[in-house]
Amino acid sequence: MEVIPAVDVLGGRVVRLVEGDYERATIFGHDPAGVVGRWIADGATRIHLVDLAGARSGVRDVGLIKAIAATGASLQVGGGIRDLAAARAALRAGAARVVVGTMAVHDPAQLGRLVTALGEMRVVAAVDVRRGMARGSGWSDEGRDADAVLADAVAVGVGSILVTGIARDGTLAGPDLELLRRARAAVPGCELIASGGIGDLDDLRQTAAAGADAVVVGRALLEGRFTLSEAAAALD
Repeated sequence: MEVIPAVDVLGGRVVRLVEGDYERATIFGHDPAGVVGRWIADGATRIHLVDLAGARSGVRDVGLIKAIAATGASLQVGGGIRDLAAARAALRAGAARVVVGTMAVHDPAQLGRLVTALGEMRVVAAVDVRRGMARGSGWSDEGRDADAVLADAVAVGVGSILVTGIARDGTLAGPDLELLRRARAAVPGCELIASGGIGDLDDLRQTAAAGADAVVVGRALLEGRFTLSEAAAALD
């Protein structure tokens, strides 16, 4: 299982939210590119970059993508990517893949067109779940049934799906293993990326056992609870 460091950026700062709440942000630094550079040196092969302001407003910071791509990282980028033009702009700026949530939740037909235009492995469908509902618009809407969203993503040909337990996100309280197992059964032919709640090496092992192909980790790495080298050894 691949461990993908998360860089969530708000106002030029590396932050982590708790349960997606912008009022519960912890600042971890003012140099996103520097953070990414350290993770690459420690063995990261992919970086999960989220433009939090873009997720809320729909207006993306293309300069941020360019700055992080200049580190040499392979980026999957999310935050405000809600149409084909935005996705193409992110890819031109240096992203390897785009992460789309609102579109996956509310407009699977448009998601299918995006996959057709860009390719199945350049689009990651983000299914962010709270109480059985997949949320969009920066997790601020009522959402749609998560099982239906997963089924629609598979039906339109998405090759990679990122599943986040919102209630665990940023808490270090452990992953939502039931959610991950349910998602694994629903998307057998897709890359399944887990997210939310990773706090220690045992959480990584349990996430792998639940069937995840990769896991996004933010706060635990930023707080130094383990390193990428230690994670790789624990999953070997």
